[in-house]
Formats: sequence, structure tokens, C-alpha cells
Amino acid sequence: MACEEHRSTPEAIEPAVWRALRGCYDPEIPVNIVDLGLIYSCRVEPAADGKSHRVHVQMTLTTPGCGMGPVIQRDVWDRVLAVPGVSEAQVELVWDPPWTQAMMSESARLELGLL
Repeated sequence: MACEEHRSTPEAIEPAVWRALRGCYDPEIPVNIVDLGLIYSCRVEPAADGKSHRVHVQMTLTTPGCGMGPVIQRDVWDRVLAVPGVSEAQVELVWDPPWTQAMMSESARLELGLL
């Protein structure tokens, strides 16, 4: 019987990656980084070995000077690599477009009392 990762497709891996990302929080804000709107993109593609996948995440922070940036970036990297079938992860911090509260989900704004 073939190993699970041999049958995986990027389309099957991506929802698991998003679930993993929802477990990541900015320590100063009680809302996950996906609902905060900090994840700008998540691309899953086959790895060079043809058996696993690599994931490229583009994310930002609420402010460029956020001292927790490296910690959050490492948490994202660790969580992505923990997804079965993922063998490579790249987490890129980007600043364009700048993050605004408008990027947060409605539930995040409600939870933070912004609605």
C-alpha cells in the first residue's frame, strides 16, 4: 500500500496547512494570525522528491517593529512543517500591502470588540 504522502496532492495538503496556521497566535493578541489577516498567501506545490510538498507562506505583522515577529515567523514555520506530507517550508515576512484592521475577519473584529 502506498504511503499517505504519495497520494497527497497540493489541493489536499493546503486545508491542513491553513488549519495549522489557525493554531498560531500573536502572543499579544488573543486571535489567530489567519483571522487577524496576517497571512497573505499560502502556496503548496510538490517538492523535488515527488513524494512530499513544499509550502511558501507570505505573511506580515501588525506593525513592522513587532518584537515578536521572529517568534511568530518560527511558530508558523514549525507548524507548517508539522503537517503530514510537508517536507519544506518557507515563511516570508512582507510589508506590502501594510496590514490594517480591515484585513481581520469579522469574527476577529467581534472578539476584539472592534464591531
